[in-house]
Amino acid sequence: MAETYDTAALPDRMTQFVPHAAALGMELVSIGKGVGVMRAAWREELVGDPETDVIAGGVVTALIDHTCGLAVNSANETPMPIATLDLRIDYLRPAKPRSGVTAEATCYRLTRSIGFVRAQAWDDDPADPLATAQATFMLNPRG
Repeated sequence: MAETYDTAALPDRMTQFVPHAAALGMELVSIGKGVGVMRAAWREELVGDPETDVIAGGVVTALIDHTCGLAVNSANETPMPIATLDLRIDYLRPAKPRSGVTAEATCYRLTRSIGFVRAQAWDDDPADPLATAQATFMLNPRG
C-alpha cells in the first residue's frame, strides 16, 4: 500500500507530499524536537534577477515558511495539519550570486492551538544571515 501524507514519516511529509517544496527542490538537512533545518539549492530557474544570479526572494520566503512548519511539526507529539497565521521576515541582505539558501527554525513555544517560531536563513555562514523571521502557526488537531 502506498504511503499517504497521514501515515508518512515527517521528513517525507515535508519534502515529498508538499508540491511547492518538491518543485523548489527543498531538502531536509536535519530535524530535532522543535527544530528543523532545510535547504534550497541554487538553480537557474529559481533566480529572481538574471543580471545578478541571486535566488529569488520568494524562494527564500517559501523556504523559511516551510522550515518554520517543520519546526512546529517536529515539536508536536502527534502529526496534525497546521497553517501559517503570521510570518514576518526581515531581509537583511540579498543572497550571494549562485548560492543556495539554508533556513533553520525553532519552535520555542507550543500551546494547544498555536506554535511560535523563530528562524533565520543564510547562504554561506549562519553567523551572517540574509533574513530572520518570526512566525505563528495554527494547530488543527483532528477529532
